[in-house]
Amino acid sequence: MLFPACVSKGGLSEKNGLNAQEEIKTVKIAYLPITHAVPLYIENELSNGKFRHFSLELVKFGSWTELAEALNAGKVDGALMLIELAVKAKEQGIDLKAVALGHRDGNVVIVSENINSVEDLRGKTFAIPSKLSTHNILLHILLENNGLSYSDVNVVELPPPEMPAALAEGRIAGYCVAEPFGAQSVIAGKGKKLFESRELWEGSLCCGLILRSDFIKNNPGVVEEFVKEYVKAGVKAELKNEEVKNATSKYLKTNPDVLDLSLQWISYNDLRLEEDDYNELVNYMIELGLSENPPGYEEFVDNSFIDR
Repeated sequence: MLFPACVSKGGLSEKNGLNAQEEIKTVKIAYLPITHAVPLYIENELSNGKFRHFSLELVKFGSWTELAEALNAGKVDGALMLIELAVKAKEQGIDLKAVALGHRDGNVVIVSENINSVEDLRGKTFAIPSKLSTHNILLHILLENNGLSYSDVNVVELPPPEMPAALAEGRIAGYCVAEPFGAQSVIAGKGKKLFESRELWEGSLCCGLILRSDFIKNNPGVVEEFVKEYVKAGVKAELKNEEVKNATSKYLKTNPDVLDLSLQWISYNDLRLEEDDYNELVNYMIELGLSENPPGYEEFVDNSFIDR
């Protein structure tokens, strides 16, 4: 027998993965406090708890490594994470699916005031958050476009929050990382933008909304509503208005001027992961030795929910 409450909420049947007698499902999504995750913040904040078949629990992590370990171990149902990390996990046997993008573009190459060209980076130290990142790919493109290679630059991995201080103290000459850490240096007058990611790789992929395949299989109706609301949140995020900024500030503690600049660099339009874009990403991963046998597009991407 159907509960009246479930019927009034749409009466989704078991064919949608929602038994009418089941309780509201809690969806646990991991994230880092960055502007790349704004659609998640908006979905959670502006819903006012009005999801029909699920509740959303955002689980904050301090590093990509910790986040990836939690997702791979099944401690969370999904994550807004670097696509490269998810591709590598899938290659290693963790059954994950990308159901949407987090954003497009939104990364910048930040350098100290005495760096005026890419050539000036020769012999200098440059920081990225992880080799398995779009930031590493962007550095590769930057160097290759200007006749340099990794051997010409001292590339180091640093936690993103440390990069602005490292630049200000002269320990590094530049960095490329998720926002708002680039904008922090610019607003503080300790660094400047050398390139935006769109100038190096237009529409570049970086973070994606990744779900565990077992969660999708067991809860397709919940996932359908979750992704639908996520896409709606992306449309709102692109407005970049005061409502969006106020919602974001609850998850991302930063100077309003920093957030304003950070949002100028990023796009939340078109969050569908297309095959050509995915293939371009994995080809870079192969070229850089980050992956030997990456999963194919159909194996890794599930657009069935976003297409509805």
